[in-house]
Amino acid sequence: MAHEVETMMYVGEEPWHGLGVEIPEDERLSIHRAILEAGLVWEVELRPLYTQDPQGNATGILDHYCTCRTTDNQVLGVVGRDYTPLQNGEAFLWFQPLLDTGMATLETAGSLKHGQKVWVLAKISDSQGSINGDRVDHYILLSNAHDGSIPVRVGFTPIRVVCHNTLAMAHHSADSRLLRVKHTPHVVENLQPVREIMDVARKDFYATMEQYKRLAEKKINRNDLERYAKVVFNVGDNCGEKLLPKVFYLFDKEEEARSQGPRIGELITP
Repeated sequence: MAHEVETMMYVGEEPWHGLGVEIPEDERLSIHRAILEAGLVWEVELRPLYTQDPQGNATGILDHYCTCRTTDNQVLGVVGRDYTPLQNGEAFLWFQPLLDTGMATLETAGSLKHGQKVWVLAKISDSQGSINGDRVDHYILLSNAHDGSIPVRVGFTPIRVVCHNTLAMAHHSADSRLLRVKHTPHVVENLQPVREIMDVARKDFYATMEQYKRLAEKKINRNDLERYAKVVFNVGDNCGEKLLPKVFYLFDKEEEARSQGPRIGELITP
C-alpha cells in the first residue's frame, strides 16, 4: 500500500486513498477529539533487549531498546539508550496555544506503517490564497518517528499531509520550513521555542505568495518565450528548430485554458 496509512482523521477534502475519519469543516475540533478520531490514543515505551542462548535463556542485556506500542505490544523499532519517545498526546498538545489563539485549526493526523511514524497537521487560519484560480494553503506540520529513524520535524509546509508519500514530500520540499528536534530527554522542552519563530516563517510565506502573484500577472510574448527556452535548454539560434515548436505548443495548451486569445503556435511557420 503506497499510502501506508494505519489510522487517520481529516477535515474537509477527502484524501486520495479514501481512508480516515471525516470531520466536518464547520465543527470546532478539539485536541481530545482529534487524537481520538486519528486513532492515536496510545503511548510508546522502551523495553530492554536481551541476548539468549540456544535454549532460550537470557545471557545479557544489550545497550539498545525496542520501542513498543503499549496497547498491542507492536514493536515499532530499535533505538539507542539516549532515545526518549515523544508521546502522541504531547505532540498534539504542542498545537494547543496555536488553536487557542486562532492562528491554526487541526487539519489531518494519523499513524503510518503500523505506528512507526505519526503526524499532526494544522492549517494556518489566514493562509489561504489564490493565484490565477489555483488555491494555495499553508500548514504547520509536526511529524514523529517512533521507530527512531528520523528526528521530530516541526514547522511550515504548503503540502497537505494525508499519507506516507505526502509526508515524504513535505519533508523534502524546498518550500517547507521544518526544524529537527532530537529524541533526547528534553525533546518536549526543545519543541516549545519553535513556536517563537512562527511569525518570521509566516512573513516569509506571504512574501513568497506576493512573488508568485507578480509572476502570474506578468505577460509573456513570443520573443520572450523564445529567449527563455533557448537559455533553459541551452540551444543556439540554429539548434532549436525542433524544440521550440514543442515549447510553443505546450505554452499554447496552457493559454487555451486561461483565455480565448490568438495562439502563439499559429504564428510559427513550419
